[in-house]
Amino acid sequence: MMMIIFLIVGLLIGGAVVDFVLQNITTVTVVFLSWQFESSLSLIIILAIVSGALMGLLWLLPGNIKKSLQISNLKKQNNRLEKELADKENKVESEKSETNLS
Repeated sequence: MMMIIFLIVGLLIGGAVVDFVLQNITTVTVVFLSWQFESSLSLIIILAIVSGALMGLLWLLPGNIKKSLQISNLKKQNNRLEKELADKENKVESEKSETNLS
């Protein structure tokens, strides 16, 4: 059911983008530092949005990597502690059985 909703939303967004592109076909000149190029207004806006999204993702990347490393370290520590607990439980069980045999 969820996939159908995502498909419908994707189709609606795709249709809106196509409509946007068809309505903004005017050619504009973009000048940045020593670069100058001409393209349709819609392409320039879409490129600006995509580059902004990429910069946002790059901004968030170091924090995500740090959290991923912390999670990995905590999982290793958890596994080590679970192993230590199991070893101690086995030791207690063996001591109980030795005292019961005596």
